[in-house]
Amino acid sequence: MSTVSEKIDAKLVKELREKSGAPMGDCLKALQESKGDMEEAFVILRKRGMASAQKKASRTTNEGAVGTYIHAGGKIGVLVEVNCESDFVARTEDFQQLLKDIAMHIAATDPRYIRPEDVTTEDLEREKDIFRAQAAQTGKPAPVIEKIVEGKMSKFYEEVCLLEQPFIKEQTVSIKDLIAQKVGKLGENITVRRFARFKVGDPTWTVAQTKVVTEAQ
Repeated sequence: MSTVSEKIDAKLVKELREKSGAPMGDCLKALQESKGDMEEAFVILRKRGMASAQKKASRTTNEGAVGTYIHAGGKIGVLVEVNCESDFVARTEDFQQLLKDIAMHIAATDPRYIRPEDVTTEDLEREKDIFRAQAAQTGKPAPVIEKIVEGKMSKFYEEVCLLEQPFIKEQTVSIKDLIAQKVGKLGENITVRRFARFKVGDPTWTVAQTKVVTEAQ
């Protein structure tokens, strides 16, 4: 392993660290596994981050912070609450940066929900009916139509659900992936609880909250 380690350029490790936010040791191991392939190493780190996030998903998140973002000369404003397990983690630079990134992302993309599970039954059925009617015009059999609808619903979730959206600063990473990376690095469960987005002159505004709170009471 030491021979392989010597072949990994320190600049590559630093670059992967900056790109992924993962600890230097994890970046080195990922680069060793990928034989120096940066993109493959990034995928390895993302998979590990998601696995770590899934293991911690049931853990209580009663600490955290409220972040804000004001855009376009004060024309768009966002408030978002992101939770973690301890006040110590909430005050770290990594968590605060995540808070800012999520608030900025919401300002730019205007998601309507946090997770697919939060989409209302009314919105869900309306979209399915529209997609089903569009697919029916192709003349394809019912089972094929349902497959088409499933594909369109996946795209719908990506458009309206915060966690499914590609992060505006790194399109290959979803907000869910971004959070998972921080979970892997900080060692605590992290969740987005709620947000509100306002735009000057717009008669409507977006307020979203996770539908089901899974923490133990």
